[in-house]
Amino acid sequence: MEENICGCRIQEDIVEKVAKVMPDEAVLYDAAELLKVFGDSTRIRIIFVLGQSELCVCDIAKLLGMTQSAISHQLRVLKQARLVKARRSGKTIFYSLCDDHVQKIFYCAMEHVME
Repeated sequence: MEENICGCRIQEDIVEKVAKVMPDEAVLYDAAELLKVFGDSTRIRIIFVLGQSELCVCDIAKLLGMTQSAISHQLRVLKQARLVKARRSGKTIFYSLCDDHVQKIFYCAMEHVME
């Protein structure tokens, strides 16, 4: 076994096993960027309400006590991250979560912080 600078022994078998399954740097970068989107409390609140129901901007603004402009800005970020999708009905655009993964990520985070 090789020793590193701190004097502990490198566990070659474990290091090799983990290295084989380590995702590409680009995939890890994309995951980090996705998690950054979750790093804003307004976006988290929007994800929560959209997890309850499909809503338009004015409904979300009313629920969160914010302006429609502020909500639209955050929805744009969420759409770019492929967390939220939009559906037009006449002049109104309704927003919802893209898929179950988004809600699962949210609820895993909530479960973790509530432990």
